[in-house]
Amino acid sequence: MKLYFSLNFNTKVGEKLQLLIFEHNQEPKIHFLHYTENGNWKAEVDYFSKSISYKYQLTDEGGNILDQEFSLHHLNLVHSYSEYRIYDVWNLKNFPENYLNNKILKNKLSGFKPEKVAVLKKHTHLFRIEAPLYNPDWRLVLLGNVEALGNWEYLRTIPMIQTDFGVWEVAVEMPGDQFIQYKYGVMSTSTGEVFDVEYGNDRLALPNTDKNILQIQADHFFRFKSFEMYHAAGVAVPVFALRSENGFGVGEFADMKALADWAKATNLGIIQILPINDTTANYTWTDSYPYAAISVYALHPQYLSIDSLEYSLPKNLVDEFNAKKKELNKLDLIDYEKMISGKWKYIRAVFRENKDRILKDRNFKKFQKENEEWLYPYAAFCVQRDKYKTPNFNNWRTHKKYIAGKLTPMFAAKHKDYSEAMLHCWVQYQLHLQLKDAIDYTHSLGVSVKGDLPIGIYRHSVEAWTEPELFGMDFQAGAPPDQFTDLGQNWEFPTYNWEAMKADGYKWWKNRFKALEQYFDAMRIDHILGFFRIWRMPVSATQGILGYFYPAIPVRMEEFHSRNIPFNFDRYCKPYINEEILWDYFGHERDTIHNHFMNNHFNGTYSFKEEFDTQRKLRDYFDKHPHDWAEDKLISLCANVLFLQEDKGGGEYVYHPRFNVHKTDSYKYLSDWEKKAIYELYVDYFFRRQDGLWYQSAMEKLPVILNSTDMLICGEDLGLVPDCVPQVMDRLAITALKVQRMPSENILWYDPKNAGYMNVVTASSHDSSTLRQWWFEDRGLTQKYFNDQLKQYGTAPGELLPELAEIIMLQHFYNDAMLAIFPLQEFLATDYSLRNDHVDNERINNPAVFPHYWRYRMHLNVEDLKNQTDFNNKIAYWVQDSGRR
Repeated sequence: MKLYFSLNFNTKVGEKLQLLIFEHNQEPKIHFLHYTENGNWKAEVDYFSKSISYKYQLTDEGGNILDQEFSLHHLNLVHSYSEYRIYDVWNLKNFPENYLNNKILKNKLSGFKPEKVAVLKKHTHLFRIEAPLYNPDWRLVLLGNVEALGNWEYLRTIPMIQTDFGVWEVAVEMPGDQFIQYKYGVMSTSTGEVFDVEYGNDRLALPNTDKNILQIQADHFFRFKSFEMYHAAGVAVPVFALRSENGFGVGEFADMKALADWAKATNLGIIQILPINDTTANYTWTDSYPYAAISVYALHPQYLSIDSLEYSLPKNLVDEFNAKKKELNKLDLIDYEKMISGKWKYIRAVFRENKDRILKDRNFKKFQKENEEWLYPYAAFCVQRDKYKTPNFNNWRTHKKYIAGKLTPMFAAKHKDYSEAMLHCWVQYQLHLQLKDAIDYTHSLGVSVKGDLPIGIYRHSVEAWTEPELFGMDFQAGAPPDQFTDLGQNWEFPTYNWEAMKADGYKWWKNRFKALEQYFDAMRIDHILGFFRIWRMPVSATQGILGYFYPAIPVRMEEFHSRNIPFNFDRYCKPYINEEILWDYFGHERDTIHNHFMNNHFNGTYSFKEEFDTQRKLRDYFDKHPHDWAEDKLISLCANVLFLQEDKGGGEYVYHPRFNVHKTDSYKYLSDWEKKAIYELYVDYFFRRQDGLWYQSAMEKLPVILNSTDMLICGEDLGLVPDCVPQVMDRLAITALKVQRMPSENILWYDPKNAGYMNVVTASSHDSSTLRQWWFEDRGLTQKYFNDQLKQYGTAPGELLPELAEIIMLQHFYNDAMLAIFPLQEFLATDYSLRNDHVDNERINNPAVFPHYWRYRMHLNVEDLKNQTDFNNKIAYWVQDSGRR
């Protein structure tokens, strides 16, 4: 077959266009287009398959890629024609068809069966466009200025065929002597009425006079109006927070069914949850932190329902189990340690009693075979962790370094650890079955599930053990100071070795998304800024304040000289301590402190002794020798520096200004001209010079990773957001999070009426206080918000009343944002009889406190929510009336 490609694309002198055709997982074949006139580029290709996938890219004279499509074109070719003339459009990633044709669409159109478009020899044109319509009653139609297209008459439009999810095609016989003007419209199949036609200029097609050629109008960007786009409302609640009659003091995957029933009753289309991977490191409450997973694949055993296992609990334990369940279910908050130790006791009992049948189970064997790449290393890790009472593989006596071949015997039946390894594999199998059952049930109700992807991995995790080359184990990831904390955040996760990940096409990330896609329809990427740059600290630091951005354009000695800054390592890069600072920090105890922790230089300045000269050394010392009142002050004083040194290797050192350098005590004691020069350098470093580098860094990774999934991708882009972030997110069609109290602009709060379509709006998040807590935090701000945002007169009430909570919710419902998703606590706050009397029990996390105990539980049983008829009808009306159903 002959394919004649035609693309209108404006280029500069020296730039060229290439066509890349993809076949059977091979490297794409490159074909060069040639320029004709008026921005038109053409290529002729011999091709012999029934379908084709391809993309275009722009290069310079040297072959360097200047721009490229991130979404492929797809065409089906019929053999009744030997030649095709294809009129293309550059396919932007942020065209609606490329981000709305996702798993949510497939969920909404469950039961959809593709139709086959009839292409006959008499047909001259095939019109094709991708337009995901979330209403199953809607169908695309074609109309235009010729008789064959109904002469623009709505009653004579040409119905199109949906040949795949969101793909519409129709073949038409057109006159060969008339230029064609046309548009696409939307028809209700139940009434036959064409109720809308796309806005903008008419589309144009050339006549086709050659009966042996089929002319394909491969269109893109159906021009949706707002009401035709996908809009939804949802609820955000951690699975562990679900309280149910059958729970074990913690929410379980089985409880998601009752939550889905409530979502269905209230017209909520999305359930959003926190990460659900296994975080079991020490079997203590610190394992409650859901973002510190020991495996990016394994699910957390806390979510396993003992009642729903494939095998029953031994009869002699049933009464004890029920009593323990009753005890834990009475608690207002999760008792993590009692819960997890109890669950493992009963899980082990079930496994021991049924081990022979379990190990012979064909489905269990199949699960092992399909997942052995991650499952066996995870099981071996768990065996080692429990044997040596630590997840820190550096402290294990055996298998400190992962070598797959040396662990293979563990999975042979005669090995002493075989039974224990199989226990962990079986628990993962049961978790998978229970989660899949809950997800399938949720989907059957037309409700979609949004997951949460942590940006980091735990330092002592399976992945750090098995693939250390992919991570920067000498560094820690975190976040700079923000609205949560002035000290920044240190998550203690290793950073990523992006160069190593790039070498195999980001396989690690693709596999991770593939695993998540088994369950989720949408995915929140936690701290998406980490794909642009990460805030990293040396392992010697404990506070995020001692971090710097990576990658970054650093400060070199030449720049200090060019700015006339008299760089001195000891003055700029070591904690500056003088008599005044000692007095300010320690008062009358200053002599005791400096005698123990510092060297006196007898010139009015001091420095930390070598055994105390990093935050980590101080922290380790205080763990054994507490100094209650002085600990935080000494650790903070250790951060009283102006610049952080980075060792680039080979004797090269570069420097990064400390965040908020102008607020340090060290800065205070500089001369005025030195302050001015350093502050100008600080502003340039943080707010000017890095954007181009970070844009390039993100565009190198994100398109490859995101193209590996059909999930709707949502980015958590809070904190210090550089200008390049919204540019990249817009180009790649990643929705941005808008939390009203955390505006990226320099304003007091964000008005949801200003939200754009590619936004997810909410009134609070799991990292913030709830609305009811926030109401007490700053009475002056509350009063201003009450008058200016809620448009209420007089003095704000002392607490957030349900009627005011309703106003806040409604302001978030009625806007153009794709998604409006609220924590469950905010829905309950709108009802006097349902809100929690213990307001402070509703906070999920406080980022300023690390480690934090994640133990929030609903104060109501989730099963009871669907019986709250008036409450549910109220929410259902909000969703329906705001066009979010």
